[in-house]
Amino acid sequence: MGDKETVGPEKRESGLVPSKVRDEFNVLRAKAKEDLQTLKKPEKTQLFKSMFRVKHDDSERSRALSVLTNVFFHLHPAKINRDAVRYSYTWGMGGISFYLFIVLTFTGILLMFYYHPTKVQAYRDIIYLMSDVPFGKLLRNMHRWAAHLMVITVWLHMFRVFLTGSYKKPREFNWCVGVVLLVFTLLLSFTGYLLPDDQLGFWAVTVGTGMAKATPLLGTEGPLGPQLGMTPYNDVRFALLGGSIVDSNALLRAYIWHCIAIPTILLILLVVHFWRVRKDGGISGPAPVQLESEIKPERKF
Repeated sequence: MGDKETVGPEKRESGLVPSKVRDEFNVLRAKAKEDLQTLKKPEKTQLFKSMFRVKHDDSERSRALSVLTNVFFHLHPAKINRDAVRYSYTWGMGGISFYLFIVLTFTGILLMFYYHPTKVQAYRDIIYLMSDVPFGKLLRNMHRWAAHLMVITVWLHMFRVFLTGSYKKPREFNWCVGVVLLVFTLLLSFTGYLLPDDQLGFWAVTVGTGMAKATPLLGTEGPLGPQLGMTPYNDVRFALLGGSIVDSNALLRAYIWHCIAIPTILLILLVVHFWRVRKDGGISGPAPVQLESEIKPERKF
């Protein structure tokens, strides 16, 4: 007992400090390891699991349900026909049209910062944008040429679908959705004509809405229109212009249709269009062809 060194309370407390530091270090290391695993597998986090209302175990059924019930996971199939994605077959017009729609949405939002849909300010805003805003001329031309190109690519996409017979069973419904998308693309381009409030836009809208007067049932000059009580003050042209002439009401309505209503409808139809492409078996490819060298001889038993 006499040979052993007595340890005071101060030394005992100082001996406990390294163990506390070691425990805190272990906790931090475990936390860092957990964060590293989260970065490697974000689908295992609670935030990710809360986004999708399916079971999150590792069974094949749960993995299939997470793909089938989610539009982002379901855009691309697991397997596709190699010949169906050749550019010589698809021309890539569908993807290019969607890319141009994204460009138009982005540039259109930026243009809205410099535009007022009034008869006094509209044309002045365009002049200011083209002359004084940094890269304003580039921004407007990007929007303008992307709009022209989108009309062309949607037409070519529809033409390709018709040539390859991709509108046939089981894709009849998606063909109808595509036709409606084409119509709204043309309307989107047409409503954008009036927004600069220049002579080109004025006469384009004057001629276009003048044609609306000949709409059957809804136009004052169309078949059965007068019989149904249509006049220049209650027909479809009056509804489009907000009056009987192209003035400030027409500019405001064109702005609302061009910037809010038609893009929203177009986006919804695009989601339906993509979803139906996936549900109808993916991109319709050419009929499978086998070379003579690939034909296996029949086995004789």
